[in-house]
Amino acid sequence: MSAFRRAAAWCVDFALVVALASGLAVLTFQRISALVTDVPALAARGGFDLLTSRGDVLGASEEFGLSLWDKSVLYVEQAFALLVLAAFLYQWACLALAGRTVGKGLTGLKVTPRASGRAAVRAAVTTVADVAVFAVACVLLVEGRFVLSLLVWACAVVLFLFNALPVLGPARRSLADRVAGTAVTGVRLSMPGAMHRVRTS
Repeated sequence: MSAFRRAAAWCVDFALVVALASGLAVLTFQRISALVTDVPALAARGGFDLLTSRGDVLGASEEFGLSLWDKSVLYVEQAFALLVLAAFLYQWACLALAGRTVGKGLTGLKVTPRASGRAAVRAAVTTVADVAVFAVACVLLVEGRFVLSLLVWACAVVLFLFNALPVLGPARRSLADRVAGTAVTGVRLSMPGAMHRVRTS
C-alpha cells in the first residue's frame, strides 16, 4: 500500500466535502439575499425600531443594521456547523458500514477493524483535522476576529499535517488511526469483466 493511494483516497473524499461546502455556500447566500431583499419585512422592522427609539434615529438605524449583520453571521455559522456534522457522519457511516469511504473504495483501501466505536473515533479525529478547525477559523474571520482567526488557521494547518504526515512513515498510520486503534490496508481491486473471461475461457 503506497502513500499515493492514501493521498488519492483523501482527495476524492475531500472533493465530496468541497462539493457539499459549495452547495451550503449557495444556500447560505440565498438565505442572506432573501433576508436583505424582503422589503416589507425590512420596512416593518425599521418602522418599529424607529417608533421605539424615542427619536434616536441614528441609534435605531445602527441597531437595525447590526441585527441584519448578526442574522447573516448566524446563517454562515449554521452552514459551517452543518458541513462539519455532514463530514463526520459521512466518515462514520462509511467506515462503520463498509470499512471504507468512497475514496478508499475507489483506490482499493480498507480500514480495519470495522467496529462502530472505532469508526466514530476515527471519523471524529479526521473531521477535526480536515474540516472542523478550518471551519472555526472561517467563522472567526466572518465575525471580525482577524488575529484569532489567523492563530486558529495556523493550528488547523499544524493539526492537518500532524494527522497526515505519519502516513509517509513505515507504519502508514495517521493520527486518526493511532487514536482509534485502526489501520488502513490494501485490498485487491477485482474486475468483473476480467473474472468472467477467466471463468469462461
